[in-house]
Amino acid sequence: MQRNFDFLVIGSGIAGLWFALKAAESGTVGIITKKTRAESNTNYAQGGIAAVMGKDDSFEMHRRDTLEAGAGLCRDDVVQAIVTEGPALVRELIEAGVKFSAGMAGEYDLGREGGHTRRRVLHAGDITGREIERALLAAVAAHKNISVFEDMLAIDLITTQKLHQPGPNRCLGCYALDEKRAVVEVFAGKVTHLATGGSGKVYLYTTNPDIASGDGVAMAYRAGCRVANMEFVQFHPTCLYEPRAKTFLISEAVRGEGAILRGKDGAPFMPRYHAMADLAPRDIVARAIDAEMKKTGAEFVTLDITHKDAEFVKKRFPNIHAKCLEFGYDMTKQPLPVVPAAHYQCGGVVTNVSGETDIECLLAAGEVACTGLHGANRLASNSLLEAVVVAERAAKRAKAEVSGQKSVVSLPAWRSEKAGDPDELVVVTHNWDEIRRLMWDYVGIVRTDKRLLRARARIQNLQREINQFYWDYKVTPDLIELRNLALVAELIVECALQRKESRGLHYTLDYPALLPAAQDSVLRKS
Repeated sequence: MQRNFDFLVIGSGIAGLWFALKAAESGTVGIITKKTRAESNTNYAQGGIAAVMGKDDSFEMHRRDTLEAGAGLCRDDVVQAIVTEGPALVRELIEAGVKFSAGMAGEYDLGREGGHTRRRVLHAGDITGREIERALLAAVAAHKNISVFEDMLAIDLITTQKLHQPGPNRCLGCYALDEKRAVVEVFAGKVTHLATGGSGKVYLYTTNPDIASGDGVAMAYRAGCRVANMEFVQFHPTCLYEPRAKTFLISEAVRGEGAILRGKDGAPFMPRYHAMADLAPRDIVARAIDAEMKKTGAEFVTLDITHKDAEFVKKRFPNIHAKCLEFGYDMTKQPLPVVPAAHYQCGGVVTNVSGETDIECLLAAGEVACTGLHGANRLASNSLLEAVVVAERAAKRAKAEVSGQKSVVSLPAWRSEKAGDPDELVVVTHNWDEIRRLMWDYVGIVRTDKRLLRARARIQNLQREINQFYWDYKVTPDLIELRNLALVAELIVECALQRKESRGLHYTLDYPALLPAAQDSVLRKS
């Protein structure tokens, strides 16, 4: 069965939903999402969305903060476009029903996070992403032109090149596994929009939900897109050190409101590492915590906000406060044990600021894409802003593309008649665990060429096992994700080996200095 749409969207975070709403003004939209429509990285974004809304702020200040955090690799034209176009779209989000927290005078309560020199982070308490998802999902559900397919896991993009058709490589749709029925369906679209999020599950410890297995990057790379700067993995400095919490994120906004990082001896340590102390950019804070833990042998450091008014803390961070209480920590009375964890993918599929990729009729926005906004290190809360601006621009580009096409192409059905049922699923589980552990041990916060080469050798061996398993057996959700995860791990390692310097989120003991010229690490399938 082939499902036909004018616009096909893969992913249901802010980048996918905003694109869908705008594209639906000009045609039919099909959204496929691998779990429920509300499960996305957006849903877990606690901090907020950065935009120039305050009287003491300016586009130039936001631009400078972004460039400073990006360590020389940001594209200035992209930064300028996203910073200046963002506030109008934030107002559209509000009109769409997003309820951001208000201050005492009725104006929006603007928070401050690491790397920002002004308060410019709009938030909905400490569940901003969930609130944005709520509003956009309601709008999507009410739109007659949009259909949503849950529990539908994209396997691969369908392109003219794969079908051996002449001319430039063009995306025609994708194959997707209906997880409940165990059937592969064909989804065709005049334009396909990738909004699959990041790849945090490639690491052993991550703040990301289980769905973040790098599917979009892997599919786009296999189809012929360039990927860039995958070595820049942002490790969130402060995740609750509690096995039952599965690395529950403690928002950077907590430090923005005055929380202090303390070492094993209870003394603040961030002033020794950066002039902005606890509000330094995330890469610096994560490395400082890593260094303190290694130096003292501690399993964690602590985040202390007990000096602030208890009622303020509970009102500003109700979700974090309640969640910590579940694990026996009252953040108003005791410091929280915290450690870094993989959080955000700054690289991805190479696009321009309108989401255009190397393949015609394939667009990408959000964490899956590398626009050049983040450079070597994402400025806190810029990601939701980027997602909505690029999705807005991508929708305009998609509508122009669709208007020039007559009909959706008939595509070949998925063929798997020679594939058998998997007999050793333990192989999938074992390989998944091994990839995540070796990435944490060898491709983590601090790297060396020796560790990277060790990771490369083992990942190449695993790739051979996984690819044989993929072609010999019928696809399952775990196998599809494992295949993508292994490829993303390989891309991160290869980009890291390209970079013979320490810049932003990539820190290597072999090349601690900064090269005079900043260059992207770019890979294309040979």
